[in-house]
Amino acid sequence: MSSVPRVAVRNERRQKLGKIEAARHKARDMIGKKTWQRTMASRVEEGKAVVSRLAGALIRAFIVMVLCATPSVLLPGTGSDEKQMVALVALFAGMLTFVEYNATYPGLIEFRDAPPFNRVRFFVLFLTVFCLTIIARSSIYPTTISRLVEALGMVIGQGMDFPYSPIRLATLMMADGASQDQVIAVRTAAGMAYLISLIGLSVFVILLKLHDWPSKAGAFNVWVNLPTFDPTTGGDVVSRLDRDARINIALGFLLPFLIPAVVKIGSSGFEPLMLTSPQTLIWTMTAWAFLPASLFMRGIAMGKIADMIRQKRKVHGAMENSGYIAA
Repeated sequence: MSSVPRVAVRNERRQKLGKIEAARHKARDMIGKKTWQRTMASRVEEGKAVVSRLAGALIRAFIVMVLCATPSVLLPGTGSDEKQMVALVALFAGMLTFVEYNATYPGLIEFRDAPPFNRVRFFVLFLTVFCLTIIARSSIYPTTISRLVEALGMVIGQGMDFPYSPIRLATLMMADGASQDQVIAVRTAAGMAYLISLIGLSVFVILLKLHDWPSKAGAFNVWVNLPTFDPTTGGDVVSRLDRDARINIALGFLLPFLIPAVVKIGSSGFEPLMLTSPQTLIWTMTAWAFLPASLFMRGIAMGKIADMIRQKRKVHGAMENSGYIAA
């Protein structure tokens, strides 16, 4: 009779062991399932990031190509050779933009992952090219909008055409034998381009203030957003950023005055600048107004980055020249 309880105890122990083993197998299955789900979720997220980066690079490349082709498409009388050259330049610019924005590692474009820096710059560049193209087109196919844009540029050009002003210096780039109509065309284009650059610069500063850039944009990667800036050489990174910011702002202020002087000096002994071709006028005035505005934006952005690193150092108790650059 004593063997019966022993058998019952053994059976009870076996049942408990079976339950424990089943629970272990169930736990393993659940852990394995969760791990698999996490792995699949991470792979899906990586795939979404790759697709998003690819789509963004394609869109940016397309709008850059549209920018390059805008004057030749809207202006009548463009020859086949000019169209082929413009198509080649647009294709090269689009491929460069696609490679830069699709690559994981940085290349040449600054502030790639720190909007709205490049967005505002592109908006200013595109708006300048488009408005100057509309003004050039109005002399052949006048419309209400083109006449309005031309009148606005003419008013701004006349209002800022005083001695030693950027507009007056821009008109002095032309040859001595230029007609009055050519001078008026250059002054109108310069006035419109300068107005757009000033508006774009103002919008850029307002957006930085509203969005507290770059602090609220997430972690700021100096290597990705400033690929040509080496933070490990040349002394304290904050001092170098402040110095580069001042240099860029100073160049942005001086370039509208320096470019006409350099062109005038460089044209001595060569064929003087006539700006008779509409596309030459458009791209020359665009570069004359956009480069200073772009340098101003870069200087302001680098100053903001220096302030951000300085504040981070105060929070973490780091000293100057400590090499702390975390953002």
